[in-house]
Order: sequence, then C-alpha cells, then structure tokens
Amino acid sequence: MKFKTRLLVTFTVIIVLPLALTALAFCVIGLYLINAQKGMPFEELNYTLMAENMQEVVDSTDHVYMELRKQAETDPARLADKRYLERLSSRIVPRTTCIVVRKDFDLYFAGNETVAEKIFHVLPGYGEGGFSEDSGRYYDEYDKFVKQVDFQFPDGSRGSAFVVTKVNSLISKNLLIDMFVAILIILVFTSLTLTQWIHRGVFNPVNELNIAMRKIKEGNFEYALETNVKGEIGDLYHNYEDMRLRLKESTEENTENEKQNRELISNISHDLKTPITAIKGYVEGIMDGVAVTPEKMDKYIKTIYNKANDMERLINELTYYSRIDNNRIPYNFHRINVADYFGDCVEEVGMDLEQKNIELNYSNLTQPDTIVIADPEQMKKVINNIINNSVKYLDKPHGVIDIRILDEGDSVHIEIEDNGKGIAQKDLGRIFERFYRTDASRNSAQGGSGIGLSIVKKIIEDHGGYIWATGREGEGTCMHFVLRKYIELQEKT
Repeated sequence: MKFKTRLLVTFTVIIVLPLALTALAFCVIGLYLINAQKGMPFEELNYTLMAENMQEVVDSTDHVYMELRKQAETDPARLADKRYLERLSSRIVPRTTCIVVRKDFDLYFAGNETVAEKIFHVLPGYGEGGFSEDSGRYYDEYDKFVKQVDFQFPDGSRGSAFVVTKVNSLISKNLLIDMFVAILIILVFTSLTLTQWIHRGVFNPVNELNIAMRKIKEGNFEYALETNVKGEIGDLYHNYEDMRLRLKESTEENTENEKQNRELISNISHDLKTPITAIKGYVEGIMDGVAVTPEKMDKYIKTIYNKANDMERLINELTYYSRIDNNRIPYNFHRINVADYFGDCVEEVGMDLEQKNIELNYSNLTQPDTIVIADPEQMKKVINNIINNSVKYLDKPHGVIDIRILDEGDSVHIEIEDNGKGIAQKDLGRIFERFYRTDASRNSAQGGSGIGLSIVKKIIEDHGGYIWATGREGEGTCMHFVLRKYIELQEKT
C-alpha cells in the first residue's frame, strides 16, 4: 500500500472509527440503563445510576409526594389551596418534576402547563392510583413516571394530585462515567490498532532495510530482500535489490579488473625486463670493447634497436589497452570496398611475411562491389594483430597463413588461418579474455602482454560484428570474424 493511501486510511480511521464506536456505545449504554429502570417500580430504581443533582431531584420529588399524602390524610382541604400548591412546586425542579391537580375531570392546578396539557388526558382516574408508597405508573410514550394522591375538595368534589417526573433525566452520572470509560477504551483500541498496522507496514520494512544497508556497508552483498508488497515499500525493496546486484556485480568486476591489472603489470614488467636486460648487456659489451669488429658492432647495434622496438611495441599496446578500457578508441567509419581494402592489406603484410619465409595465400569469394562500414585504421590493427599472433606461434619449417573472404548473405566472413602449434581446446574459449595467455612458460620469444586478442575482440564488437577461434593443437589455428554488409536502400518506384 502506498504511503499516501496509508495516511488517508489512518486519517479516516482516526476520525470515523472512534465516532462510530462512541455512537454505538452511547446507544447501547443508554438503552441498557433506561430499560433497566423501566421495568422497576419507582421506589426500586437504582439511584446509584443517577448524577448527584438528579439524586436531589428524586429526594425532593419523594418529599413532595410524601407531603401530599400526609395532607390528603390529615387536611385534604389544604390541597385545594393554590398558593400552598405553588409553594410546594417551588421546592422541586420544574424542568424535571411538576405537580398537577385535577378536580373531578378538569385541570385545577399545573406546576408546568406544557407538561400538564401533554399528559393530562392519560392520567389515571380517581381511586386508580391509591395511597400506597409503592404506587406509580410509567408512561413510555412520554418518558414520564406518575405518582397519584387522591383526596376530597371542601365542596365534596373528587380530586387527584399527581407528581409527574421526567424519567429519562434520571440517567446521567452513570451514563457519563460509562461513556467516558467506553470512549477511553475506544481511543486506546484505535491507537493500538493503527500503531500495530503502521508498525507492521512501515517500521518493520524500514528496519529490514536498515539491516540490509548495514550489510552493504560491511561489504556483504549476499543479503537479499524479497517482498510481494506494493507501493513505496515494495519499490524500496526492489530498488535495494537492484542496487545490491549492481554493487555486487561492480565489486566483482572491480576485483577482477584489479587482478587483471596486477597481472598486466606483472606481464609488462616481465616482458620489459627481457629486452632491457639484453640492451644493457649489449651496451656494456660495446663499452667494454667486446665489439672489436665493424660487423660485430653492427650486430650489437641492430640487436639493441630490435629490443628497443619490442619495448616500444609493449608500451604502445599498453597505451592502446588503456584507451580501450575507458572506451576512448577514436573511430572514423567509412564505407570501404571489401575487395580493394583486403587486397591492399594482403599486399602490405605479404611483404613482411615473405621476408620471414612465410607463405601467404589469399582468396576473396565476395562480389566486387561488396561494401562494409568500418574504420580502415582500426580494422588494419585487427588484421595485423591476428597475423602477428600467428607468426609468433608458427613452429613449422614452412609456415603458411591463409586469408579467406567469404560471402554469407548479409555479412562478410573473414578467416585468417595458420599452420602453427595451435591452441588447446580448453583455451580456445578464453583467448579473447584480457591478459589471458596460453603459454605458461612466459618465454620472451613468444609471450606477449596477453591483451592483443582482447583489443581485436573489442574493435570487432564496436563494428557490430563478432569473432571466434577454431583449431587443433599441433595443427594450427583459424581466427574468424564477421562484419555486416552495407546495403543501400533503394527508393520504391
């Protein structure tokens, strides 16, 4: 559930639930107290349910009733005195209780005219109420309790004095206390319910996230959070999982890169150490006068020159690798004709191979107008790197390198195959990894930095192609890479 919805629900519950439960409690408690008293005679009402001022009302009402009875028994003529009746009425609360006197069938006196007019026609007849202390009648439709005292007027007319009490006004103190307790319980219940709901829905997930974040801080990327919850909490969990997986992947990649960088430094250091040692040895020989003849001096200088070139090649390779690693290889793509471009490349590398007594065979099976989009300089680096790698591992007396250009519909397939010592099957899938080297001996004659083929793979992939290798150990290796053809869209006629 979203936080906005959760807050809206909380706000609604805080207002609606207490109000609804309070209204229900009021109705239940009120009805219970009223019904508890409606079935009792007036004198058996539980006065402990009343407020203190209501108790005074009842006390004064009973006092008036007892005085009316006494006057009816000793001096009934006094009940015909309206001044006396008014004084008696003033001793009770007029809004709660009033005195009504009837003479025969007519209203003779009313302490409260409104109440008298409302209930006069239903008052019991003469002699129906009696003089018992327990006498009384409750009128449910008017919420009135009536006690009756009968007497004789001085002229012989029959009279009845009624003490009329508003019953529902008696329920006060107990109702207030019960309602206060009920409201307190309702508020505590609502508070606990909402607190538990928010705690389970918000604080528990937040605590889980805090634990997870501490795990991340400690470098533990294996602590996973899974949830089916929707809304912001669910989004937080999913974002945490994405972050954790990315950090884990990045950390593993950084660790691998650090390892590879250490290997690179070790490889470069080893490969630089060999030509440097050789250069120092030959320079010392010259300084010590070992090269006493012009021929020997020329040999020493050429050797020093070749070793310096090897060092330069290693340094250039390292610089180029750094640019590849940071995706800063400058590409300048052009539409190039496959036949023309690879023909020129073969002619260029053929001269070098001829000097090394290596046979070069070339065949182009594509159409003369086949075009690809490529960077000529970077593609030349690919071809040179592959051929130099082949030359480096040629171990036959008669070395052979075959270059084949094949047509595969919408792409061009280039194969560069040699008859060198080949690559073991277990190594074929890894030779394009950075710093991977198949020769464990690491002799300087063959061991390179281990990044040449990773550079080739990066360049081919940046051209939208792909590269792989096949071959058998002892028989030779074939490098394959594929480039997409350039097909010019023709306008519809």
